[in-house]
Amino acid sequence: MSVVGDVDLLWEDGPCLVFLKPSGLLTQAPPGIDSLETRIKRWLMRRGDLTAPPYLAIIHRLDRPASGVILFATKINAARKLSLQFEHREVEKRYWALVEGRVVDDSGRWVDWMRKVEGEPRSEICDPAADGAQEARLAYRVVRRFDDATLLEIELETGRTHQIRLQASSHGHPLLGDSLYGSRTPFGPDTPDERARWIALHARSLSFVHPVTKERVSISAPPSWATDAGEWLR
Repeated sequence: MSVVGDVDLLWEDGPCLVFLKPSGLLTQAPPGIDSLETRIKRWLMRRGDLTAPPYLAIIHRLDRPASGVILFATKINAARKLSLQFEHREVEKRYWALVEGRVVDDSGRWVDWMRKVEGEPRSEICDPAADGAQEARLAYRVVRRFDDATLLEIELETGRTHQIRLQASSHGHPLLGDSLYGSRTPFGPDTPDERARWIALHARSLSFVHPVTKERVSISAPPSWATDAGEWLR
């Protein structure tokens, strides 16, 4: 990982850039509001001695309170090819989630039906016949158990809004710090700004096909809270 300015560059090759998004930072935001996109464009301008922001495609997003590996593209054609891989579910993504309680099974799958709540920034579990219902599937394995928490590695089989957060909560194990979905355990640095608060969700790795070389690329990075929340991961 290379810290350049105020962004953490994990990998770069041709039109592809992979960064580490910190918890509490928006992936994308309107002008004047801090975001990872804004920071990367500022870094690209400085590096290229540019007077205007360059083209930067956001291929996928991470929730603001979450951290992790995230992919961008600096060319339109590359962005289209990468976006198609996400659309066709050809990209392998793995997450780490630190959840409340002890998950009993060493591995398993959660299958639920969920939908976005109209007019609110959250999702809910629902009946399969409900309006807007979508099937949500994920596979998990236990990385480590603690007295009152469990570290899970999760692979999404579907990609729904707040899927990991909602499914973990609905199965009795909300993510630490995720008060939106029922967590009562504080997580991350104490801040009065609720929007900047962290949850214990990290996009651990990303694997995709390079749009130019056609080779499979796999990038991974541990969460900052592997050390910052050392009381959990010792």
